[in-house]
Amino acid sequence: MSNNLAEQAIRPFTLGRKNWVTTSSTHGAEASAVLYSLIETAKANKLRLPDYIEYLLAELVNHADDTKRDFLVDLLPWSDKVQEQFRLPQK
Repeated sequence: MSNNLAEQAIRPFTLGRKNWVTTSSTHGAEASAVLYSLIETAKANKLRLPDYIEYLLAELVNHADDTKRDFLVDLLPWSDKVQEQFRLPQK
């Protein structure tokens, strides 16, 4: 049994620890946590990360005035739509 995948997933957190000392608000810390979680989940789902993040930001702008958040389900890394568009090719 090995925990290499888990250790590799948290590596960015340990490398960035000194940078986060200057985070002066809980909102900033929460935003960082959400962003890192999203990126690591996209990596775990084998997505083309730059393309996915670009798509995600463009779609969020399109929904800026929405009061309902149900559109977010289709933007998550494991959604079928995202998987079809951004999944890395199988080797």
